[in-house]
Amino acid sequence: MAMIPIIKGVSKQISSINCTLTMTNATLKRTLTPLLLWGLGVGYVISGMYFGWNLGLEQGGTLGMALATILVIVLYSCFSFSYAELACAIPKAGGAYDYAERAFKKDIGFITGLAQIIEFVFAPPAIAIAIGAYFHLAFPQVPILASSIVIYLIFTGLNIYGIKAAASFELVVTVLAVGELILFSSLTLPHFSLAHFTHNPLPHGMSGAFAAIPFAIWFFLGIEGVANVAEETINPQRVILRGFGWALLTLVVLCFLVFVASIGVGGWESIVYAVDGTSSDSPLPLALGHIFAADHVFYRLLIGIGLFGLIASFHGLLLASGRATFEFGKIGNAPHFLGRVHKRFQTPANALLFNSLLGIIILCTGKTDQIIIISVFGALTLYAFSMLSVIKLRRTEPALKRPFKVPFYPFTPFVALVLTIICIVALCYDNGVLSIYYFGILLFFFLLFKIFKK
Repeated sequence: MAMIPIIKGVSKQISSINCTLTMTNATLKRTLTPLLLWGLGVGYVISGMYFGWNLGLEQGGTLGMALATILVIVLYSCFSFSYAELACAIPKAGGAYDYAERAFKKDIGFITGLAQIIEFVFAPPAIAIAIGAYFHLAFPQVPILASSIVIYLIFTGLNIYGIKAAASFELVVTVLAVGELILFSSLTLPHFSLAHFTHNPLPHGMSGAFAAIPFAIWFFLGIEGVANVAEETINPQRVILRGFGWALLTLVVLCFLVFVASIGVGGWESIVYAVDGTSSDSPLPLALGHIFAADHVFYRLLIGIGLFGLIASFHGLLLASGRATFEFGKIGNAPHFLGRVHKRFQTPANALLFNSLLGIIILCTGKTDQIIIISVFGALTLYAFSMLSVIKLRRTEPALKRPFKVPFYPFTPFVALVLTIICIVALCYDNGVLSIYYFGILLFFFLLFKIFKK
């Protein structure tokens, strides 16, 4: 009953903002610089360092999760440079949809675009739940669900206000979040214990390493969102490559630091299970709790600034999902009202509001691990068709202007494709029911697309 006023408030906000939208498509503003793109690229992903990845330790232990993470780093390294070729050659807000549609026409384009929307719509609710959990640690009187919904409303409004303001905010919170992870590592690494780090390293054998893959992907999931702001980037053919490259390097370094520093303090079990024995969405506070009391200044600082890391990813993924849904509405693959832009702010307000409503419904389930896995399914589908698009367009459109070409072609996109397929197979094997739900969603909306598109 306590949630009814909040839901009514959401409806009123959607109605009032929707009245100010134009009935015609408009051009998105080009205001993003290389630094802002770096902030977006790191910001999309950095929450994966703060929570979620630790759930993979429950499956694979230290060694299994490490093997899964190494495989995923190779995957993202090959994928990011291959994807950058597409983003520089075809700088459109639809991202993967536009690339696959150009390479394989409408049907494959629709499936790829829908997978991208699933990734970007399911990831923010998982992060919102973690934000609520962090708030609850600092302010136990604030319910997790209520704070999660309020966060949705605030940052949907910021994204509607304007891309430059949103990206500038993203840069600030991303820098703070990176600084906090460096501080966390500097506080915990002096207490690193090899005995703790190597304790029970592979609790479920090699099958556990495969089960840990989706949570290793969570370390980097979302970096491809940089491509979705290509239409709003100054000189995208040059700037996007810089954004991808520096963002990926930053994330690999942070991933290594967080992994080693968190587990080395008290073992992997200590950052997976809370005091009551349940799986935790707050691994870094659990690790720091081995060194400092809950009222210590560094512990309180971690919770306070740690929120910025979660907010950076939440806000950035809202931004990217709005552009992906906007593109679908603009070209008629979804209801046309999603392809409208705000008359004053020139932002995809309808798409942002629609995604926000879906996200609030999803987060009310409270199933963080399952939400993450559905989001990863969407991401892997996007990666597979994107790599196929790189290979196909090299053959069918050799004259296409490519300001950047992926090094070691065709080896690089081929490796990314093979690793993506391995990850999909592993994900289906360990999450049979969720895989049925995911592919059922794809099939349902594809059939609707085939019926109503005609």
